[in-house]
Amino acid sequence: MDKYIDIIEKSYLGYWNYLKHELVDVSHWDNYFYGLIAISIIVWLLEMAFPWRKNQAIFRKDFWLDTFYMFFNFFLLNLIVLIALSNTAAQFFNDILGVLGLSISSFQWFDVDQLPTVLGLLVFFLVSDFVQWNTHRLLHRVPFLWNFHKVHHSVKQMGFAAHLRYHWMEPIVYKSLLYIPIAIIGGFDAQDVAIVHFFALTVGHLNHANLGWDYGILKYIFNNPKMHIWHHAKALPDSARFGINFGISLSLWDYIFKTDYVPSNGRDIELGFKGDEDFPQDFISQELYPLKK
Repeated sequence: MDKYIDIIEKSYLGYWNYLKHELVDVSHWDNYFYGLIAISIIVWLLEMAFPWRKNQAIFRKDFWLDTFYMFFNFFLLNLIVLIALSNTAAQFFNDILGVLGLSISSFQWFDVDQLPTVLGLLVFFLVSDFVQWNTHRLLHRVPFLWNFHKVHHSVKQMGFAAHLRYHWMEPIVYKSLLYIPIAIIGGFDAQDVAIVHFFALTVGHLNHANLGWDYGILKYIFNNPKMHIWHHAKALPDSARFGINFGISLSLWDYIFKTDYVPSNGRDIELGFKGDEDFPQDFISQELYPLKK
């Protein structure tokens, strides 16, 4: 037990020191705090320059709520619980494996660090995105998980900041299901992972932005605003009652596994989910909603 308490204490202290360093040190390109701000401002400016829904306000409905979610989920959540919980769970899992005479390295098929950097990053990105695509499908199919995911689908007007409106339970589910697949391929150092991270962040912001882009022929590879808005559609076809267009960064998986659905221009479709008129509107109530359910 003392070992786990020590992990929790070091996790809080380590992340607090990291967060302070991120706020004051702008000299490194992989600064997540200012990287989030820079990407958000750029995508917001694109929304202003090329608005798809021209009558949608720059400060759209729930803009400030989503902005708060953005910083809470990206930074404060890590400080409050996520890093400590992740590190403790990882140690517990490793201890269970130790009892069985195994280690996390027992699952490693190869080490992406041994591949050329570009190829290794591509493998890392594809594996991560495919696992997250499947996790996203689970969030829609499992009623218990869907109650948490409703927070994200409570968005009624799309904008870049809606990307990071989600319940704190979601990253726990995503990180848990990513643990073994990432162990299988080994890992990169922090700066290499930052490249994939910033790319995924940019694509996610664009997917939720007030932009009418589909990237032409590349729409069959990359998720895009015209495709993703249908994922948030309140009215779904009977054949897809658990949802459609589950892509995170890539639309590729939806086209391969036939979960794609872009029947028409979705610019003005109603967003949300059945019964969302009774869904709470403030941050605290939204966070507590799944627990009450």
